[in-house]
Amino acid sequence: MNYELFIAKRIIAGKEYKNSISSPIIKIAITAIALGIIIMMIAMATGAGFQHKIRDKISGFKGHVQITNYDDNNSEVSITPIDKNQDFYPEFTTIDGIKNVQVFANKAGVIRTVTDFEGIIFKGVSTDYDWSFFKEYLVAGRLPNFNQPRVRDIIISQTLVNRLQLQLNDTINVFFAKASRSKLPSRYKLVVVGIYDTGFGQFDKNMVIGDIRQVQRLNKWNENQIGGFEVLLENFDEIELKGNEIYSSTGSTLNSMTIVDSYDVIFEWIELFDNNVWFIIGIMILVASINMITALLVLILERVQMVGILKALGSDNWSVRKIFLYNATYLIIKGLIWGNIIGIVLLMLQHYFGLITLDPASYHVTTVPIHISVFSIILLNIGTLVLCFLMLIIPSYIITKINPSKSIQFA
Repeated sequence: MNYELFIAKRIIAGKEYKNSISSPIIKIAITAIALGIIIMMIAMATGAGFQHKIRDKISGFKGHVQITNYDDNNSEVSITPIDKNQDFYPEFTTIDGIKNVQVFANKAGVIRTVTDFEGIIFKGVSTDYDWSFFKEYLVAGRLPNFNQPRVRDIIISQTLVNRLQLQLNDTINVFFAKASRSKLPSRYKLVVVGIYDTGFGQFDKNMVIGDIRQVQRLNKWNENQIGGFEVLLENFDEIELKGNEIYSSTGSTLNSMTIVDSYDVIFEWIELFDNNVWFIIGIMILVASINMITALLVLILERVQMVGILKALGSDNWSVRKIFLYNATYLIIKGLIWGNIIGIVLLMLQHYFGLITLDPASYHVTTVPIHISVFSIILLNIGTLVLCFLMLIIPSYIITKINPSKSIQFA
């Protein structure tokens, strides 16, 4: 029989335990544990949420890996065409973990209205394009249908709609520069069939999605000439590995870059969230541990007489210390349970209702994103419990200093 655990349970269940002098301190310690786990869960969920949301938005606009001509390196506009007939298109048969390979071609242009104008990047795509990203952020209208001989359908951002005072199904004039500067720009009449709003200002401010055949006609390319390929991966965490494999699998005249390399400043920024999260976790565990140490010392000092009696009956120091460690562990678990319940409720409210909003110009998102990982939450709880318990072992050493004869005489 584990008599230390038995005594600890009797202490916890006793009425005098709840009405003791240490009761307020115990409640403060439990509250500190609960608040600590709530703050740590929020930090982890929001940090991971920012990382996932921003990288998903960049990959939605650019794919995970772009394969282009070397002449187009670091250029938003497709300059030199490449042949669509490649060994890796329409499928990468030599590399696993590839979700989709899609063609694209970019062309700079200007939308002109009666009262205003705005520079744009016209991104031409084809029937192989994965529209799952824009389906999520489509706020009005529909997606373009490219299964027709001549398509004028485009989707534009809510940002452009607001700036140019456009509406759904409007026919707009878009001017594109020709290859020869001496010639007047080409004018195309395009129809706004859909409006999207990703909250990522860097792309929303100028990105228009339409038919790749428009770009091919403007650049006088044939149907097999394109600006490049976008490769979508099944697992973003393998982007560096797959990026190297794709680079090795393409021809010597082609260049491939991952979005991590193309937008290194943004990805370095979102990686800083990991440092912030670890800092917050460390501070919260330290604060919770200090509160638990205080509570444990008060519990011991309040029961000095009991410690003396147990020692007089033959219990060694470690056995008596285990009683109070069991007691403290119960308090930690109680705080963790309350903290998890409250924390998960708060995260779910933010996830489904977006109660806290942000400035998309600064954060690239309109609301605080939440990414809940069950494994991370379990690991966080186990880590908090273990670290707090280990930090309680040293202060429990005070029990060894209690003399049975001196403590019992005041009973």
